[in-house]
Parts: sequence; structure tokens; C-alpha cells
Amino acid sequence: MTALLEARNLKKSYWRGEVEVRALVHADFSLEQGDFVVILGPSGSGKSTLLNILGGMDTPDSGEVIMAGQMVTGMNERELTEYRRTSIGFVFQYYNIMPSLTAKENVELAREIADDPLDVDEVLAAVGLTDRADHFPSQMSGGEQQRVAIARAVAKNPDILMCDEPTGALDYETGVSILALLCDINKRLDKTVIVITHNVAIADIGDRVLRMRSGEIVEDRINPDPLSPVDITW
Repeated sequence: MTALLEARNLKKSYWRGEVEVRALVHADFSLEQGDFVVILGPSGSGKSTLLNILGGMDTPDSGEVIMAGQMVTGMNERELTEYRRTSIGFVFQYYNIMPSLTAKENVELAREIADDPLDVDEVLAAVGLTDRADHFPSQMSGGEQQRVAIARAVAKNPDILMCDEPTGALDYETGVSILALLCDINKRLDKTVIVITHNVAIADIGDRVLRMRSGEIVEDRINPDPLSPVDITW
């Protein structure tokens, strides 16, 4: 089976004055269509740097990213913009939705830039927001706003959903409901989902777990029996 996404020997460093910070030392793995992947590690381990490179928001110093046989590293800005628009759906810790738009308008905004978008009403129903479609973010809870962010990402019909600490700003019960939603999207829509987190308990829901430390992937394991989000605690 051809991999959907491949990372080949990715390396990335930053400079703080005269000090070199090695954000990624060596990242080498591949993901298949429909994988639910948890990238686990403490703050500063390189998780977000890796996700940003995979998502075309940053470039490595060396190494390659290949999506569905297409070389992402080396793309020009126009090509990277198109890659982010069509192939990647981003979900962030603090939602990043437009406060002046309703839930439905936020989702429609993303749909308008996609080549093969999903139906907005169907996506809102899938994330449990049909009754909140005409509400503004200020009228919604944090969990509801994160559901809008997920709906916006899913509506583009991307190849991969990339989630950066999607439960980090939420309480336990709401966080579990968001993880359950991501698992449902993974199974029902056969979407590849990547969740990065520092929360060790969340690793148990992934069918694939990459553990990072000091810019390196120190563990890459298959989880043969992932738990349901409702069965994890932290």
C-alpha cells in the first residue's frame, strides 16, 4: 500500500542569539489513509514544529515531506498555499474562528476555498451544531467553538486533519467529547487524523503513537486496541 504521507529524515533548527536550538533532529515515518495518529511529547519536544512542516506552514532545513506521491518540500509559496487549502485541515488549541461570523458562516468561509467541499449543513450536523448554526462565537461555549473549528477543517474535505493540542483549552468532559468527535470523523469519513498532545492519557485512543523527546521520535508504535475517549481519564 502506498503511504498517504511520508516524512523522510526531517531536520529543523532555530537560533536564539548564538545558541542553536534543534527543534527536529530526525523525523522519519509514514502514515496510511485512515490512520488515527497521536504525536505525544512534552513542551519543546518538537511536536508543533513537526506538524507545521507536515502541514506546509514551515519548511525543514533538510529532509522531505511527500503527500500522496507529491513532494511538498520544495514547493513554492503558491503551491504551498494550494496544498494547505486542499490537502490539510487544521484545528488549533484556541479555535481561531472568526468572531464576527456565525458558526455556519465560519464553516462556509472554509468551504469556499476548497476544490471538493462537503455540504455545510451536513458537517454542522455531524459535529452536533445544527441548533447553534446561527450563533456567534461569543454566544458559544469553548467546546462548541472547537466543534466549529473542527467543522471548518472537515468541510474542506482534506486528506488529513491536523490537530494541535485540540483539548488544551478545554475542561475534561468537553475535551473527551472533542476527542470522541475526532474519532468519529476518523472512522465515519475515513479521514487520517493527527493529534499532537502533551497529555499521556490521550495516546491510548490512537491506533498509532509517535512519542517525541528533544526533537526526536523516540518511539513509534501500533496500538492494536485503542480505547474509546470515554474510557480515558487525566
